[in-house]
This record gives sequence, C-alpha cells and structure tokens, in this order.
Amino acid sequence: MKVGTVVGTVVSTINIPLLDDHRLLLCDIQDVDGEPDGYTICVDVVDAGIGETVLILDEGNSARQIFGLDTGAIRAVIVGVVDELAIDGELRSVV
Repeated sequence: MKVGTVVGTVVSTINIPLLDDHRLLLCDIQDVDGEPDGYTICVDVVDAGIGETVLILDEGNSARQIFGLDTGAIRAVIVGVVDELAIDGELRSVV
C-alpha cells in the first residue's frame, strides 16, 4: 500500500467494460518525506478528488481482487482517502 496525491484525471475513449463505471486518476506517489516519488494511474473506487491524499493499493493481484478478477488490466486502485497521517509520532498535514 502506498500514499499518494491525486493530481489529475485520465480520459480514455476506449476502455475494458469493467472500467466503464470508474474514473481513472493520475496520482503522485509520496515518499516518506511527503515529496513526489513517481506516479501511477489508479482506478478510483472511493470517489477521491484532485488534491486529496489517498491510499493506493499498488499490487496488481490484490487490486484485481477488489473487482473479483483473476486476470485483467488493473494494477492500482485508490482504496481510501487519508484524513490524518502520522510518521514517527509527528502529524503531517494532508489536503
């Protein structure tokens, strides 16, 4: 599981049918200091918004299990919106 920030949406005119009811969001992955450390495209199942800090399940097999799939084109899924983040006992500001 990773922490990231939603920075945009991805628009695709042709999708696999599973994605018809879900948004694709572009997320910056955060390192331990809260700085961007790469990005990923995630399927949104929690209605996250741009600028929000989110929990990203970035393990293909586990992400597919959320949809009940054995195989498929899903690698990363947003599974939660972060309300509060504490690292080594220090609270970090989240949007």
